[in-house]
Amino acid sequence: MEPAGALLGSDPFSLVVAAYLVMAIVMALLWAVQRKTRNAAIGDVGWCVGLIVVVLGYATHAPSGIERILLTVMLVTLYAGRLGLYIFFNRVKGKPEDARYRRLREEWGETEPLKMFAYFQLQALALAAFSLPFLVLLWNPRTSITVVELVGLLIWGVAVAGETAADRQLARFRADPSNQGRVCREGLWNYSRHPNYFFEWLHWCSYVVMTIGMPGWVSTWIGPIGMGIALLKVTGIPRAEAQAFVSRREAYKAYQATTNAFFPWFPRSRPDRSPGSSRSRPTI
Repeated sequence: MEPAGALLGSDPFSLVVAAYLVMAIVMALLWAVQRKTRNAAIGDVGWCVGLIVVVLGYATHAPSGIERILLTVMLVTLYAGRLGLYIFFNRVKGKPEDARYRRLREEWGETEPLKMFAYFQLQALALAAFSLPFLVLLWNPRTSITVVELVGLLIWGVAVAGETAADRQLARFRADPSNQGRVCREGLWNYSRHPNYFFEWLHWCSYVVMTIGMPGWVSTWIGPIGMGIALLKVTGIPRAEAQAFVSRREAYKAYQATTNAFFPWFPRSRPDRSPGSSRSRPTI
């Protein structure tokens, strides 16, 4: 059997390439589905399910012991499974398309079909890249759990629990008709304008900690770096803030003035001069 370091340079690479090619086909099919349903969030659900399936495929070739294989499969299933179910029930099943995707369609105009196809194909490429941390975990040559792995697991638990709490708080807030047009400042949303994004990013940081010193460790940085760029500069906060500002304007400007965009922290005090305002009654 080849040593783990050699494997990371050969077999695992071919697995990543195979994962990309399969997901490129899957995303092409999902693109066709969204052409009929007019709901591009189906691609996000496909990304989550695809990540689980890809890591399961990696696991069948991994040289690690069964305990580490089961741990890695558990991590990806709990993370991606929860996120995929949340997106499916809150943005796909019986729901109108997310406003951010609708805005993209409007911006792209006649080129929308081609650009949306490219976007779905980019999802396939991103999935292959973000599967690398799990690949490194599965090719871990260590025979026992180390302290750094336990620290990484603790960060993972905090991150997934935080993202779950943020998603539930926002879903509960939006489900109340009386909150229409208001800004959610409940729970974690009082400390960050995008706590779900922060904990999503933190989740990817956990794999960097878990794999410190392992063969292929550098490749795990694709998680926090890639996700950080996407959330802070591309598809995450910029799109969400633009949509929130359009629909909530003055209330959201006040929210921006008092609350961090990403890293959770205590809100800055600012006298609210708007009539009928109340901290106990969050405004969107």
